[in-house]
Amino acid sequence: MTTRTELDRWMWMQACELLGQAERLQRQFFRPGAADRAQPAWEPPIDVFDDERETLVVVAMPGVVAERVQVVLEDGALVVRGVRPLPAAGAQLRLRRLEIPHGAFERHIALAPGRYEMDPPELADGCLQLRLRRAAPEGR
Repeated sequence: MTTRTELDRWMWMQACELLGQAERLQRQFFRPGAADRAQPAWEPPIDVFDDERETLVVVAMPGVVAERVQVVLEDGALVVRGVRPLPAAGAQLRLRRLEIPHGAFERHIALAPGRYEMDPPELADGCLQLRLRRAAPEGR
């Protein structure tokens, strides 16, 4: 028969194992120094809104300045690339927690078939807003 103490110990060991797995995954995907690598380290989250005339894409990228972002239309997709540097911390500070991704990022956003004209990107409140107007079909 299992005692309450044994059950508590087993549950505690399971919780520690899960926390260890989560920390290993976080270290695998969000490594300090990832900005030095050529390959993207993360994909920023997006929201996409559209109607028959336009598509609005909102890309969350806290701490990224406009000069570090490139936006292009490629092969039926909108591609957003850039770098979020590791925030500059004082030389005396130790890293306690790192949850916000940093380093090179890239996000491919599939678009509905058609031609698009992109308005100038707007960066506000940590989000990049991309407005794409559907171009009239050729011959009209």
